[in-house]
Amino acid sequence: MKISELKLGMKNISVKAAVIEVSEPREVNTMYGRRLVATAILEDETGRIKLTLWGKQVQQVKVGDVVEIENGYLTEFRDELHLNVGKYGKLTVLRKD
Repeated sequence: MKISELKLGMKNISVKAAVIEVSEPREVNTMYGRRLVATAILEDETGRIKLTLWGKQVQQVKVGDVVEIENGYLTEFRDELHLNVGKYGKLTVLRKD
């Protein structure tokens, strides 16, 4: 699937894209306690989308990597689409920069 095809509410999404930016990690309070979170921007030939990274994923992904998201889903946060891996999805770094 290409980034330009993604629409709010979609589930079971598989996307391959390059990581062009990663925000500074921050700690947030969740119902599961304090967790580390960051946002990566993914890009393919059709567009860009934000990817929410939680916990160990924050350290896994770097600018220049090519990643594959399997069984992801889309949400909206601050009027922007965000791709999420979730507990049933998978994030794989296919190529490190």
